[in-house]
Amino acid sequence: MASALALSPTLLPFSRHRRSILSPAPQNPLLSSIPRPHLLGGGVVSLPLVPSGRVLWRVRAETPKQEREPMVPPFNVLITGSTKAERVELTIKQLREEFGEKHVWGTVCDVSKGEDVKALITFARDKLNYIDIWINNAGSNAYSYKPLAETADDDLMEVVTTNTIGVMICCREAINMMLNQPRGGHIFNIDGAGSDGRPTPRFAAYGATKQSVVHLTKSLQAELQMQDVKNVMVHNLSPGMVTTDLLMSGANTKQAKFFINILAEPPDVVAENLVPSIRSVPSRQSMRPTYIRFLTGLKAYSQIFSRLAFGARRNRYVIED
Repeated sequence: MASALALSPTLLPFSRHRRSILSPAPQNPLLSSIPRPHLLGGGVVSLPLVPSGRVLWRVRAETPKQEREPMVPPFNVLITGSTKAERVELTIKQLREEFGEKHVWGTVCDVSKGEDVKALITFARDKLNYIDIWINNAGSNAYSYKPLAETADDDLMEVVTTNTIGVMICCREAINMMLNQPRGGHIFNIDGAGSDGRPTPRFAAYGATKQSVVHLTKSLQAELQMQDVKNVMVHNLSPGMVTTDLLMSGANTKQAKFFINILAEPPDVVAENLVPSIRSVPSRQSMRPTYIRFLTGLKAYSQIFSRLAFGARRNRYVIED
């Protein structure tokens, strides 16, 4: 099963075989500038928290889609797949110690099941009342790096149901929820290796699902435009290679070790870059689609050149052969 955490006004949930975190955004200007760690495939994903003492959301289904209240901090953020299900209680405890009991919640949720995602939304509304930012971070490669011909049925089902079906269900439910929020909302779908169409040997199924995420996001953007929806937008978010358990479990070949040492970054480094970019989208009242990238092509080629020319980043995370 997955899990979910909630941080008051920043809501973070977890999904299939992961947990979710909910949290509200902080009003303390110092807290609001602190990036939180972001772990792919079962790690903690956090945004700067802002303690909130007011309720800014109310159900108003009759509100026309064209009308939208300004989206101002604090922001409530929900993140799926923020940690493994068995780590939910521990993560909640750690975040509450740092940000306070009233600003962090978590629950288990299997994103591949519609009833679980609906229950997650009910849970989030009960704790935070509304969600400004929903991040579809839950992802899996079944912790398996091997040729497709050697991949078990159960592993394939986990990858596809989590990375494809799960994202579709979460987008559907998040859109339906946000359409009825006076502030609207933003959905960020996290891509991964394979999303640019390049081959992903040893995890072909994972790469195929991540390319489908990019297509899904574009299709949803077109649908919302066709329906003249003014208060909900879907975006792509690309964290690059993050040193999570999921990534490091594949560091068992010469090529994998080479690229992990050169291109991967720890969660806190990625979060420090991505969190301000994510927060800037609702802050500037924009409803234009965005594609936020941490590991750009220029950055990747520059780091590869530095390695080849000067030996930079050798053995940074794993000892190379």
